[in-house]
Amino acid sequence: MEVFVRVVEKGGFSAAARSLELTPSAVSKLIARLEARLGTRLLVRTTRALTMTEEGEAYHRAAQRIVQALDDADQAAAGGAVRGRLRINAALPFGTMFVAPAIPPFMARNPYLTIELSFTDGIVDLVAEKTDVAIRMGNLPDSGLIARKLGQSRRVICAAPSYLESKGTPASPEDLERHDCLTFSFRRDRQSWPFQKSGVEFNQPVSGNLVVNNGETMKQMLLAGMGIARMGLFHVAEEIAAGALIPLLEDYNPGDLELVHAIHVGGGPLPPRVRSFIDHMIETLSWQPLLNGSALIADKSLLLS
Repeated sequence: MEVFVRVVEKGGFSAAARSLELTPSAVSKLIARLEARLGTRLLVRTTRALTMTEEGEAYHRAAQRIVQALDDADQAAAGGAVRGRLRINAALPFGTMFVAPAIPPFMARNPYLTIELSFTDGIVDLVAEKTDVAIRMGNLPDSGLIARKLGQSRRVICAAPSYLESKGTPASPEDLERHDCLTFSFRRDRQSWPFQKSGVEFNQPVSGNLVVNNGETMKQMLLAGMGIARMGLFHVAEEIAAGALIPLLEDYNPGDLELVHAIHVGGGPLPPRVRSFIDHMIETLSWQPLLNGSALIADKSLLLS
């Protein structure tokens, strides 16, 4: 079963054999023995590619869980050393700013781990993408996944000086109707922004001629003077402190927060490799003022600490 999982992971018999310190013929015989025992073909092998049959895909999903459970049992018996492969996915700007710098010290603590790291703002199917833990910003849709809060960042509405010089500065939320408001294409993103006036909270509809699919692109469009956007403060704090972006309508901000969660598949005990990574991120992010929701735009030293 472990050999089968490794063949799929490596994409071929030879690569799997090298990683397992076996010969390709030994790997081939083990797969043939497994298929004979199951009475079905798991892999289709050609000179150009190796693909799984429908039965192979189902068996692979089950085999992955079993092999990982055995690894976890070995770790517990060996005194808790974290081993195995950890697949991490994070939202692009957050991953670049906070996850990537946290990886070297985490790997130094856990030298027997292999980490696969990917950053994307798109929706990730944790099971289909074989992802152990995903870090996401904002409100989460209802699902069977387990979420653990890592932190929260203030949201801020801002624009570049060049845009404000050209189009004017909105004095109230209603003025946004006359402005180019940049929005995200995420299904979970709202096309209205929350405000508060005279103690009453309300949502102001916004629209514009530019829609993007990730926070880094949004920041670049803001800096280019393309419009006004609602961003996590952690992502634009440096630009605000430098004067490259200007906060807007702060008197109407209702305490708009963007939550940060670590998400993983439930249904059983949390694997040690996942638990140790989440604990490491909580410890790391606890020292970040921009991720506890208390950072004030007026305090530039706090923005950059």
